[in-house]
Amino acid sequence: MNLTQNNKVLLIGINAKYIHSNPAVYSLKAYADKYYSVRPDGCILEIAEYTINQPSNAILADLYQKKPHVAAFSCYIWNWNMIQDLLAELPKLLPDTELWLGGPEVSFRAQNLMQEIPQLTGIMVGEGEETFLELLKYYWGHAIALQDIMMQDKDLSCIKGIVCKDGFTGERSLTDIDKLPFIYNPMLAYQKTRKENDTLVTFKNRIIYYESQRGCPFRCAYCLSSIDKKVRLRNIETVKSELQYFLDCKVPQVKFIDRTFNCNQQHALSIWSYLKENDNGVTNFHFEIAADLLTDGQLEVMHGMRPGLIQLEIGVQSTNETTLQAINRRMDIDALRNTVAAIHSFQNVHQHLDLIAGLPYENYDSFVSSFNDVYAMKPNQLQLGFLKVLKGSPMEQHADEYGIVYGSKPPYEVLYTKWLSFDDILQLKEIEEMVEIYYNSNQFTHTLPVLIQEFASPFHMYEALAEYYRANGYMLSTPSRSYRYQVLLDFACSVASDRRTLFVELLVFDLYLRENLKSRPDFSPENAIDKNAAEKKKIRHFFEHEAQAHEYLKGYDNYTSVQLLRMTHIEKFSYPVWKECLADCTDRLEAPAYILFDYKKRNALTHDAAFFEIIL
Repeated sequence: MNLTQNNKVLLIGINAKYIHSNPAVYSLKAYADKYYSVRPDGCILEIAEYTINQPSNAILADLYQKKPHVAAFSCYIWNWNMIQDLLAELPKLLPDTELWLGGPEVSFRAQNLMQEIPQLTGIMVGEGEETFLELLKYYWGHAIALQDIMMQDKDLSCIKGIVCKDGFTGERSLTDIDKLPFIYNPMLAYQKTRKENDTLVTFKNRIIYYESQRGCPFRCAYCLSSIDKKVRLRNIETVKSELQYFLDCKVPQVKFIDRTFNCNQQHALSIWSYLKENDNGVTNFHFEIAADLLTDGQLEVMHGMRPGLIQLEIGVQSTNETTLQAINRRMDIDALRNTVAAIHSFQNVHQHLDLIAGLPYENYDSFVSSFNDVYAMKPNQLQLGFLKVLKGSPMEQHADEYGIVYGSKPPYEVLYTKWLSFDDILQLKEIEEMVEIYYNSNQFTHTLPVLIQEFASPFHMYEALAEYYRANGYMLSTPSRSYRYQVLLDFACSVASDRRTLFVELLVFDLYLRENLKSRPDFSPENAIDKNAAEKKKIRHFFEHEAQAHEYLKGYDNYTSVQLLRMTHIEKFSYPVWKECLADCTDRLEAPAYILFDYKKRNALTHDAAFFEIIL
C-alpha cells in the first residue's frame, strides 16, 4: 500500500461558466464511491469545481488550503491554459502533492506532455472510471468491490490506460456504461446537509448534464468522438428511472451529452416517448442530433410535445458537398431541410443549427451559400462557429494537406486555410457578432425579414450591417441592448430611407413583444396614443369592459381596469407589422389598427408576449 499521512484525493474541474458543471469528475467519484465504498481510515475523495473566470491565484490558494495528496485535473480546451498555470505553481506550494491529468485535451498527446511537464506523476488516457478506481487502489490499498481489481503491492505500470514516467501502460477496454452509477443519486449529489424536499443541492442553478450512451458511429474529421466509433447504450429502463428523478425534482434543464443522440433510432424514440408521456410541464431536455436521420415515428412523437419540452442542436457545418465529403460527414441535405421544416411547422421545438467556417474546400463564396441555405431553414438559433483543430482529431493529421493554419494555444482555432484568408476570417467574425446580436437574440423577428428584402441575400444583409457597425465604431463599443433598436433603424434607413415609418413600426412591434416598457422608445415618440385624448378615453373604456368580460385577457380575474392597463400595452399601427407574410405587412393600412400585448401569456419558445388585434 501507498498510504501517507495525508490520504486526500481531489478531483478538480475548471468550468467555462458557473452554470456549467463537470460530469467527468462526478462520474469518477460516483464510480469510486460505488465500487470502493469500504476504504482505509482517513482516505478522502473530494471534488473541487472552479471557473476560468476566477483568478488563478484564488484557485491556487484554495487548492493549497485543501492540501490534497493527489490532485487530478479534468482537462479541456477551455481550461487547459489555466491548468498549465496552476501546474507551474502548485508544486512550489505543495511539493509532495502528486499531480494527475485526464480528459480529451491531454489524452492524445500524453507522452509528450509527460516530457514537457516534469512535475506530473501521470496522465489518465481515454475513459477514466475504471482507471481512476485502480489508481485509488494504488494510493490507498484495501479491497475493492470489483473482483478484477487487485492492486496490492503493484506499481503504476500495472494500471492500464495511463501514461507515467515509465511510458504508456497499454490500452484499456471500453467501459460498460451500465456499470456507471447515476451521478445525481441523492447520496452522491448532496454535499450539504439535506433538508426535507431539498433536491439536487450541489447542482442548483446549474445545467444538469446526462449521458445515455457513449461513442459515435460517425467519423467527422473535426471531432474527437470519431476515434471511438463503438456506440454503447445505457439500459433503457435505467435511463427512464434516472430521467424520472429529474422530472420529479423539476430541474429547469437537462442537457444530454450523447454525441449523436438519435444514432440508434429505437433508443431515441423510447426516450422521447417517455419524456412526452411523463412531462412535468417545467423541465427542458437538450439533444444533439442528426436531423436527416429522424424517422416519421420520432417526428410524430415530437409533434405532440409540450412547447419547450425538448430542444435540438443540429450540426449542419456546411452544405458544400465536397466539404462534407472531405470531413467524412455523410448527410442528406434535402432530408435535413425537409425535417427541419417539418419540426419548424410544429411550433413547439427549439432548433439550433450550427455552421463551421474554415473547413476544407469552403471558401468565402461557398460559406455564403452554406449560410444562406441554413438561414432559409429558419432555425431558432444559428451558430456561426470556427474550426478548432483538436489534438488527436483526424483534422489535425490532415491540417498540412489542407493548408489549415491554426492557433498554437487552446482553442486551436483556424487562422486561415487554402480557401479562406485571415481577412475572410476576420470579416466572418464580425458577421458572427451581428448574427448573435440581431438574429439569435430573437428580438427582431419581424424587422429582419423585411430588412433582408433590401439585399441580395440574408448573408449580404449581415455583411452590410457588420460594415455599418465598423464604420460607426460599434465594433469597439457595442451598443446597449435597448439602443440596438435605434442602431438597426439607422442602418435600415441608410439603405431604404423611404421606408422609415415602416421600420419604426416593425421595431416598435418587436420591442413591445418582449417587454412592457414604462416609457416609449426614443425613435418612436410620434405614435404615442396617450397624446390623443379621444384615444385615451377609448382605451379606458376598453379596459373597463375587459375587467368585466375578459374577452381577450384570460386569467386576469380580480384585477381592476387600471391594473389591466398597467399590466398590458396597446399600440397603434399604420402598417400590419404583425403579419407573418412579408407581402401583407408592408402595405399601409386604410385605417389605423390597435394591438393589445398580453405579457402574462408568452410563447414558450420565443418568450414573446401574446398579442391581439382589437377594436376600440
